[in-house]
Amino acid sequence: MKILSALKSLLQLQIITLMLLAASSSWAETQGSGTPEQVVEQLQEALIKAMREGPELGYGGRYELLAPIINQSHDLDFIARTSLGANWTQLSAEQQRTFTDTFRKLSIATYASQFKEYDGERFEFLERQSMPREQVMIRSKLIQANGEPVRFDYILRQGKDGWRIVNILADGVSDLALKRVEYRAILQRDGFPKLVDMLKQKIEQAGKD
Repeated sequence: MKILSALKSLLQLQIITLMLLAASSSWAETQGSGTPEQVVEQLQEALIKAMREGPELGYGGRYELLAPIINQSHDLDFIARTSLGANWTQLSAEQQRTFTDTFRKLSIATYASQFKEYDGERFEFLERQSMPREQVMIRSKLIQANGEPVRFDYILRQGKDGWRIVNILADGVSDLALKRVEYRAILQRDGFPKLVDMLKQKIEQAGKD
């Protein structure tokens, strides 16, 4: 009877342990994926850090600091495809890879170039709004040193890697919409090589700013 009781207690302990491990794993997955608010907050914290340490880090240091954050917070593959619209399917697989890789580098370079100095700026969360196609908008604003706000609205969608930013509206102007007009015009007028050259020139210019 003592042996049976001991085995029963051991079995119960194993079940409890497995339940705790499962709960811990589930919690870790939830924390890892992040809510839309957390995704935006992590990005904005990194941008403030880049600004605070901007002169010391230099462009290269800011690029290295922001690259993993931007790759994690943005669905850059989706944004790259969407920026070309129907033209995307007309590209070869190699051209698609080249464009996506160059677009990714430009996206990081732009952040590293623009967020380089700090003068007391801060981000403030405004609200979360539901959007069509199961997307979410996180509305926020950047308070500049002079007190003037710049509104940043982030559109996020949930994919296999969790919530990711797919568009940003600065004071109501869609970054993705601007890219679609510019990129498709160059692609249709001048061809794919010229489009990639233009992106590379912007990357080079970002490093000089």
